[in-house]
Amino acid sequence: MDRAAFDALFDMTDRTVIVTGGTRGIGLALAEGFVLAGARVVIASRKADACEEAARHLRGLGGHAVGVAAHTGNLDDLDLVVERTVEEFGGIDVVVNNAANALAQPLGEMTPEALAKSYEVNLHGPVFLAQKALPHLKESRHAAVLNMVSVGAFNFAPTMAIYGSVKAALMSFTRSMAAGYVADGIRVNAIAPGPVDTDMMRHNPQQAIDGMVGGTLMKRLATPDELVGAALLLCSDAGSYITGTVVIVDGGGTPR
Repeated sequence: MDRAAFDALFDMTDRTVIVTGGTRGIGLALAEGFVLAGARVVIASRKADACEEAARHLRGLGGHAVGVAAHTGNLDDLDLVVERTVEEFGGIDVVVNNAANALAQPLGEMTPEALAKSYEVNLHGPVFLAQKALPHLKESRHAAVLNMVSVGAFNFAPTMAIYGSVKAALMSFTRSMAAGYVADGIRVNAIAPGPVDTDMMRHNPQQAIDGMVGGTLMKRLATPDELVGAALLLCSDAGSYITGTVVIVDGGGTPR
């Protein structure tokens, strides 16, 4: 390997990346990483003002970025995200499915509405956004899809049955999509974060947070920035031989 090849490993210059749920937390950290690596970024989230604020922040880092107000559980909104991205930047190279909700209802008290809402956002959205972006991903020489799952896909918790099951389903789809899209040169992978210091995490009772932290070897929450390295690996040429896998970023808390 020469210097030019080495320097190109994590270079995302002239690539267009969609990041759902990109206005805060992990999504915003990933968007910052992609912009700093040279990518053009489209932020998709439900609130228009938050989208514009995040896009303005990314432009302040020297990047090209736009925000698109969209509910990822709404299929028409997914069309809007794809159309606006192609209109603005001419194509799509990477889709990062980060938007999620963390509905938690204990077993025995679950409602059909909660289960349907969780699957709508956490599973239908990622699967169909990738599918709607597929014609454009096929045109890219560096196409990748990154699904943000969770260590909840591996672990068991009665109060997190909905969230864990839907993330396990997305992990399964990740592997199937990798097999289905490989002939088109599209890599599909996932990241399973452990406990991360985000607004979603802070909505939990302190006792629950302490329990999650105590379950890690490193005995602390991750910062959102600590997910950026894994995301860049899986979405850049540095990960050119990686597809159909899940990278666990959890401080050593998940049984292997």
